[in-house]
Amino acid sequence: MPSVVPIFSTILGLQGISAAIAGKWQEEKGPRLSCVLGAFCYGGGLMIAGVGILTHQLSLVYLGYGVLGGIGMGLAYVPPIAMLIRWFPDRRGLATGMTLMGFGGGALVVTPIINYLLKITHKAPQYIGSVDSVQLITEGGRQFAHYAGELREVVVATTRDVYICHIEGLQEGVYLVGSGSTGAGTTLFALGTGFLGVMMASAISLRTAPPNYRPAGWTPPPVTNALVSTKNVHIDTVMKTPQFWQIWLTLGTLSSAGMAGVSVAKTMMSEIFTQALPDIVTPVFTSTYIMLISAGNLGGRIGWSTVSDSFGRQRMFTMFYCVSIPLFAMIPLVVQQATATSSLIPLALFCTSNVIIYSFFGAAYAITPAYEADLFGSKYCGAIHGRMLTASSMASVIGPVTITLLRSKSELAAIKDLVLKIDPSVFYTKFGADVSQLDALVKAKTVTINKLMELVPAGTVDPTPYLYNSTMYCAAGLLCIGFVANYTIKPIDPKYTMIEQGPADPNSDSSH
Repeated sequence: MPSVVPIFSTILGLQGISAAIAGKWQEEKGPRLSCVLGAFCYGGGLMIAGVGILTHQLSLVYLGYGVLGGIGMGLAYVPPIAMLIRWFPDRRGLATGMTLMGFGGGALVVTPIINYLLKITHKAPQYIGSVDSVQLITEGGRQFAHYAGELREVVVATTRDVYICHIEGLQEGVYLVGSGSTGAGTTLFALGTGFLGVMMASAISLRTAPPNYRPAGWTPPPVTNALVSTKNVHIDTVMKTPQFWQIWLTLGTLSSAGMAGVSVAKTMMSEIFTQALPDIVTPVFTSTYIMLISAGNLGGRIGWSTVSDSFGRQRMFTMFYCVSIPLFAMIPLVVQQATATSSLIPLALFCTSNVIIYSFFGAAYAITPAYEADLFGSKYCGAIHGRMLTASSMASVIGPVTITLLRSKSELAAIKDLVLKIDPSVFYTKFGADVSQLDALVKAKTVTINKLMELVPAGTVDPTPYLYNSTMYCAAGLLCIGFVANYTIKPIDPKYTMIEQGPADPNSDSSH
């Protein structure tokens, strides 16, 4: 996980950075060119990442999926949002929600495609025998065995490892490292080709609304919300306003907490509930759970953003925080109940809580552009939102990296605690090394909690479900900061606004 999670941070981090850098250029050139370049970067990046997996070069995965993918997302993300805000000034929340519904709900369409491609392209690793029948040699924390006259690196799969991998035909025993394939490389290459085609077709259909456009028959209603301005703030001035940084913190904290969970959503379900409810939490159930939170994300983007048009953006974010903070703090208690009983109630609470949390996470991205347009005007909304996405860049690092660090720290502490319960001679017989080499064994994944649980005395509690407790409490604390930032937002000081010219002909049209 420590080697893979940073890729997730890289792509989302560069999305925000590239959107911020290209913001003014996008306003000048229009949405088409930016989205075409984004299509080439994102689609081509997935293809390069696929090649990286097929050739076992992690650097290509970072370059393709992380760097080029992030730049492609940044170039293609903002222009459609800014375009629709200008076409629908009367329904800003709905417009941004509809746009970002595709971004958040894409998993509902793509996940079945990915699962099918993985199923037809994966290859099981080479099985060389049971643990008892293979002589294992431990060197530098890694395990080796003689196979076909050569000393080859191997990995030992436990019963729990086999269950989590979801590979048909896999059994407990010893396997050659690098002999199988998950099918991820071929799948990414195919997805890159598909995304390139779809994004190109979408890009060429975009066109920009004329300045000060108003839909036929619509007259702007009297402004009754103090946080809705009739003036525009220039792109070069907006970062001097305190409101920009307050929204930045609002989006950043909610995103950090959401990304922390999204990056390990499937892992948490597998590690927490597979032992307590093995007959229910099957691979099919886990996939359904991922689809469910994706649906929550999708529903939040369109549902909550539409409600915000009448309820108000600030009130919506206040509600998000007031609900999310206790939900994050409650998850460790739910996990404790899940391990103590075989009841379905903790599982239902866990799934429901996460669906709600991820609906808020999706809504935060959908509502923020409308929030910005309310406060700063729509004239530079695209460029402003590009800079605002640096909050997402921050969140992409803080969320996944924090959850990885906290989990790794909890995992190491749990492993050391389990080792104390095991006779040193039993440990040596199992791993071919003594306890003094524990750090190297853990780093090489030779020693894991699953393997230690086979050696500890009967009745020892498996610590795996509790590895995320510190992360949940950290997320709740982070959300408290965002709550204060949003709650204290005040109207824009007139000294930051522009002197406007008269409105253009609403029946005129322009395109790029």
